[in-house]
Amino acid sequence: MAATSSEALALAYGECETLIRHGDRDRWLASLFTPLPVRRHLHALYAFNFEIARVREIVSDPLPGEVRYQWWRDALEGEARGDVHGHPVAAAVIDTIVRFRLPRKAFTSLIEAREFDLYDDPMPTLRDLEGYCGETSSGLIRLASLVLSEGRECGSAEAAGHGGVAYAIAGLLRALPWHSARGQLYLPMDVLTRHGVTRSEIVAGNATPALRAVLAEMRQEARQHLQATRSCIRTLEPATAAAFLPLSLVEPYLRRMERRGYEPFKTVIDIPEWQRQWCLWRAARQAARHGRKAMKRGR
Repeated sequence: MAATSSEALALAYGECETLIRHGDRDRWLASLFTPLPVRRHLHALYAFNFEIARVREIVSDPLPGEVRYQWWRDALEGEARGDVHGHPVAAAVIDTIVRFRLPRKAFTSLIEAREFDLYDDPMPTLRDLEGYCGETSSGLIRLASLVLSEGRECGSAEAAGHGGVAYAIAGLLRALPWHSARGQLYLPMDVLTRHGVTRSEIVAGNATPALRAVLAEMRQEARQHLQATRSCIRTLEPATAAAFLPLSLVEPYLRRMERRGYEPFKTVIDIPEWQRQWCLWRAARQAARHGRKAMKRGR
């Protein structure tokens, strides 16, 4: 017997959770601290992001990647050929978009920003990097905030902007061994030039003192955005706090990059899962405490 549309949709959401449980562990763990009624919709958002982010890894050259991105644009805009709902992530994310009246432009902007990943062009400036992070990581936090607030405008744009940049920079620094090995360069050229570091040195994996100074500056940049996020979060609706939980992992990742023996091109930074769970639980608890205080003030 064929599955009903509701059963097929439930299976699609289940596929999304499976995908991020293995492919985006931090966001999946963070989702466990969110209200059950909206959790699967966050899984859909994160699975969509994961699908778009991994295109470079599964195509042989940029053209097939561009084709995949165009398919996603068409799917989101209702112009794709064939049964889009046969793709579990597409089915779940489109259902989430409709249910919460999410801006489709945020999804297509994320795709457009990710086109940078298909090529080996260097990131020109720090401002360009912030823009890339804003359309990808920040945009995802913003969408998650809208889901958690049942589609209502909740004033989270500024907090999401800073938070996404902090989270993305930490992630790009963690991924430096992989990116440099395949010729990708996300470290801004203006920062590299100021420190006298060349692209060829990075592609060759030369961890010079100048390169370490660049990485230290980028960690500081992440911390500045993280601090700005903390200032903004205090004014947000408590319901949206869960969208920012993954940011609790940024500082632990950055600190591990400052340990003795850290090799930028060889060490893949990670933290034990129990520690990640502890950081997320503590952040969720602090958010809940803030929410209770806000409710008391509102009485």
